Amino acid sequence: MKNGAQNWIFCDGDLPPQGSNPDFIGHEALMITNVGDEDADILIDVLFEDKDPETGIKLQLKAKRVICIRLDKSFGEQRYQIPYGQYALHVKSNVPVCAVFGRCDVRQANLSYYSVNGVSF
Repeated sequence: MKNGAQNWIFCDGDLPPQGSNPDFIGHEALMITNVGDEDADILIDVLFEDKDPETGIKLQLKAKRVICIRLDKSFGEQRYQIPYGQYALHVKSNVPVCAVFGRCDVRQANLSYYSVNGVSF
């Protein structure tokens, strides 16, 4: 049985401001889970509306592990920092993985945390 996919697309990236309450910092996160028996070599491309993409951001995810990447901080071997504004992610892996994208939005008094579905293939 196949667990996950080797390509994931998340179209709705838009980093929210950090906010003024230190207990609830606005951010987005990418969570990737590898339930397989083989380590995953992952490449992430960041696509923008108005500039060239940042491609080939490298991560490694060991077998039977999970990684949570705060997208308001630098990440990957290149320590890339996504700028504020609209973007999309293309996550590619050499083995099937599962991925989900989440956002903590503190732009209003009733803050929210929600996940954004990706398309996998």
